[in-house]
Parts: sequence; structure tokens; C-alpha cells
Amino acid sequence: MAEVRWAALATVLFLLGAGLHALGTPAPVWWTFYLACYAAGGWEPALSGLRALREKSLDVDILMIVAAILAASIGQVFDGALLIVIFATSGALEAFVTRRTADSVRALLDLAPERAARLTSSGDEELVDTAELVVGDIVLVRPGERVGADGEVVDGLSEVDQASITGEPLPVAKTVGDEVFAGTLNGTGALRITVNRAARDSVVARIVTMVEEASQTKARTQLFIEKVEQRYSVGVVIATLAVFGIPLALGAAFEPTLLRAMTFMIVASPCAVVLATMPPLLSTIANAGRHGVLVKSAVALEKFGTVNLVAFDKTGTLTEGTPRVAQVEVVPSAGLTTERLLAFAAAAERPSEHPLARAVVLAAQEAEIAVPHSETFTSTPGRGVTAVVSGAAIRVGSPAVLDEVAEGEAKTAARALVSKLEESGRTAVVVTVDGVAAGVLGLADRVRPDARETVAMLRELTGRSPILLTGDNERAARRLAEEVGITDVRAGLLPADKVSAVRGLQDDGHRVMLVGDGVNDAPAMAAAELGVAMGGHGSDLALETADAVIVRNELATLPKVIGLARRAHRLVKANLVFAATVITVLVIWDMVWILPLPLGVAGHEGSTMVVGLNGLRLLARRAWHKADQPAA
Repeated sequence: MAEVRWAALATVLFLLGAGLHALGTPAPVWWTFYLACYAAGGWEPALSGLRALREKSLDVDILMIVAAILAASIGQVFDGALLIVIFATSGALEAFVTRRTADSVRALLDLAPERAARLTSSGDEELVDTAELVVGDIVLVRPGERVGADGEVVDGLSEVDQASITGEPLPVAKTVGDEVFAGTLNGTGALRITVNRAARDSVVARIVTMVEEASQTKARTQLFIEKVEQRYSVGVVIATLAVFGIPLALGAAFEPTLLRAMTFMIVASPCAVVLATMPPLLSTIANAGRHGVLVKSAVALEKFGTVNLVAFDKTGTLTEGTPRVAQVEVVPSAGLTTERLLAFAAAAERPSEHPLARAVVLAAQEAEIAVPHSETFTSTPGRGVTAVVSGAAIRVGSPAVLDEVAEGEAKTAARALVSKLEESGRTAVVVTVDGVAAGVLGLADRVRPDARETVAMLRELTGRSPILLTGDNERAARRLAEEVGITDVRAGLLPADKVSAVRGLQDDGHRVMLVGDGVNDAPAMAAAELGVAMGGHGSDLALETADAVIVRNELATLPKVIGLARRAHRLVKANLVFAATVITVLVIWDMVWILPLPLGVAGHEGSTMVVGLNGLRLLARRAWHKADQPAA
């Protein structure tokens, strides 16, 4: 970093000058080193200050340079050089804080490889930059390599470690038709992937872009400080002239008066106040991004710290948005075991692409049930599938298939099972064997594993239990709410109803965060103080409207971000109080007694370094791990 190199050079030159000065060498020798220190450490702030003057604004940098030059003009070249060194070191620290934040964001982009093996139309392989890949290209990913682009598997079978993108702790099996992400790590098999997103549009690239854009925004606190800074700096200049001119007019000696005025200008400058706000906020945005939560702006981060009520959508938010087999009920007269019934159903459903069919097949696989081969498969939209399995005619479909089953004990029992499952909020799927009702499968959306714990943590952080706003029916919504620990349920809501519900909560004095994933959630997200979208399967509209995105679909990150945002807010306030206190103490000291210039410089620049380093603490991993713990 250039700032660090110039600050280091200025420090070395200062130490050499001070050493030669102490040894009693001729003045021109150590003056040369001191002036070289001025040039090394002061040229950049001087240039910055002059640019600000050209734009008719007063920069703190120019005040420091003027003070250093005035110190040299009255023979206090040691004090001036010390000011330059400390000011340059402070600037280097600020640059380091900013760079550290930026590096932690850009490290995400390093997950994606720079080169990828692209297959030509003739089947030949060519090594190209991943930035050159376009939609439709076929890429070969060998075992142990990182995937070079977002795409879909067109050939091959492997397991892919995608924890860096989705947060899944175990490698995920990938075969033809499955989606893979740039930056994820391929396992033991080779995959051929067709690119479906350009490099700049990949998930990992969008993460980096959104966090970098957020880092460019400024919080309301920072905007207020910058607005005040201009007037304050002008006030410092006027006050400095008064501190110098009034005593001089009353007969005070020139050199001590000028020295006191310079010291006043240095210690009254608002460097630490200006640096008090952004390092904690930028560090928090970067830390959240590193853990899969993209906060789009510093303003949004401030809102995280003030939220006192969280409202959740149901499907795709508190649940995974994919069905699973929750119950297997066998008609007593069918004479089948639950394993045999599930094997028949999975065999019939295996050729189908319907989400419910995939859930049935997955249930059999998870139960390690051998699924027999099926023949003469047919599918009727809205009714279900039929197939011949082990010589038996199997039909799997909605409860409407019972209308085509002969009356009898089995049909009556099946209807009772359907009613029982539907009353408990399940989706009923009927299985018939050779035209006779054999059993009913109860399917339900899978609740996210961390949903209940997240609800409990949010209740502890905000002081109020989260609420559920959903378009689903009352029965299904109540059942889910009971599972995750939510008591306030508002079901059957259209998008406009969700907006009305959010505004009603706001009218009651609540600062609402809405967490959702679908197009129907976008209006309510826009109405809430803070909108958070689930990034894994969230709609483009929801992702665009949201103030923050949970990339890995980990609900447990929500309490973390709220806690970290509150800690950042406390840190900003502590920094401002500390900076203001140091300025006040040093100004009073200089006005009432005599504050030595080196001590004034050390106190002023030291406070600037302290607030910068204080903000940098929020980049640490331990800050994230402790974020959801209530403040003592």
C-alpha cells in the first residue's frame, strides 16, 4: 500500500533527523532529514487539501500541512515533522482499514478459478479465462477442480462442495440437470457443464458487487458528520486566527502565541470524529457478506440495528419451499407394509418431473428402500401417474383418484386418511394397487432446520415474538407456526394484505423487518423499514426490492446481523464520544495552560488511530460468533 510505504519512509527520515539532532550535528544536516520527512509524509495530504480548496471546500488535511509549515517557519521543525509523521501514520491506518475491508470482500471472488477448460464443437479442449465464458459454452470440470461458471450439468456424476455459496455442510450429489455455482469444489467425478450465466452475473460475482456497492454508501450519521465537518473546519480556522490575533493585539509575544494557535488548530481538527463512523459500519457489512448476508447499504445496516419486530413469510422462508414425505399411512385391508407402499409409489413416480414425485422418490432413497423397475409409465396433469410395478398396476395421484375406485372398505378408509392428513396441514397423495386404495402419503414443506432457534433468538433480541404473514391457508400456517414457536399468525393474505399488515404494525410503533422470498413479498418488503430476501430461490423482484439478501438461506444469520449492527451502532457512539472528549480536553488544556505541540499532535492523531482500530474489530470472526448474544 502506497500510504503505508510513504508513512514508513517519513518515519525513518524523522528518526534519522531526530538522531542527528540529538548528536549535535550541524543544523543543515538534520534540517535536511526533517524537510525530507515533510516531503515524504506531507505531499499526498497537501495535494488532497489543494484539490479540496479548488472545489471550494476546506479539508482537514490542509489544516495539518499548514500547521506543520508554520511550525518549521518559527524553528519548531521537530514538532512539525512529528506532526507529519503521526498524520501520515494515521492516514496509512485509515487506508489499511479500508483495504482490509475491501480485501475481505474481494476474497470471495477468489473462490472462482481464473481459467476453465472449455470444450469446442469438435470436442477439443481449450483453456480460457473464465471471464471469456459465455452462456451456452460447455465446460469440463475434473475431479478436485473448482467450477468456473454458474451452469447446469449436461453430463457426468459427482459430488460438489458448495458450502462457500449455499452454506451446505456436506457435498451435494450432482448429475444431469442439476445446477452448479462458480467457485464450488468438484469431488471425485468429472462434470460437463453448460454455462447459464456470464462470469459477471454469477452468484459469487453478484455477492462481491453488492457488498462493494454497499461499502460505497454512507450512513445517515456519516452524512451528517460530513455536512457539519465543513462548517466546523471553517470555524476552527476562524477560532485559530482569533487565538493568534487577539493575544498578539494585546501585546503577547509573537512566537509563543503562534505556537499556541497552531496547537489549537491541530487539536481542534475533527479527524477522529470524521473517522468514527464508517470503519465500524464497513467492517460489519464486510463481515456479514463473508457469512452469506449481503447488506446493500450502510443505511440498511443502521436499520438492522433499530428493528424491533420481525415478520416472516412462510413458504421458502421459514420452510425450504420443497415438499417432503412426512407421513405414510397404509389402508389396513391392503395388506402392505409402509416400506412396500412407499416402494410402489416411488417406482411409479420415478420417471416423473413433478416436485411431489421427486419428494416420494427421495423419501424412498432416504429410507434405503429398494425401488423396483416400472413399466408403461403415463402421467396425467392434475391427476397423477400410472405405471406397472412388479406386475401390479400402480396409480399415484391426488385424492380425486378415489372417485375412480370402486366403493368398499378400502376406499372409505382411504378417504378417512385423506381427511386426517389434510386437517393436519399435509398434502394428501393417494396410492392404489390394481384399482384398490392401498394407502395415502402425507407431504409437507420441510421447515428449515434453524427456523425455531432463529425465532427464539429474534424474540430475545427484539423483545417481541416474530409474526407470520402468509398467503397460505390458516390451518397450514398455524401448524407451521406451532413448529417454529410463532404465536401471531396472519394467514390467507394477498400481497396488498401483507402491505396493510406491515403498515398496521408500523402505526403501532414497530420498526418492521420483513423476511420473504417471492414476488408476492416484494410490495411488503418495500413498505417495511427493512426488507430481507432469501437468496437461494428468491424471485428477482424480491432480491431487487430487499435491503439485504441471505445468500445461503441460513435464517440463523439474521440474529447475527441484527446483533452485529447494534454493536456497530454502539461502537460509533463510543467513537464519537471518545473523539469529542479528546478534542475538548486538548482544546481546554491549550487555552487555559500551555499544551506542548508534540503532546497535542500525539493526543489528536492518537485518538484518530484509536477510533480507526476500534472499528476494525468488527471484521474479526469472533465478532460474528458473539453477535447474537444480548448486550450486557
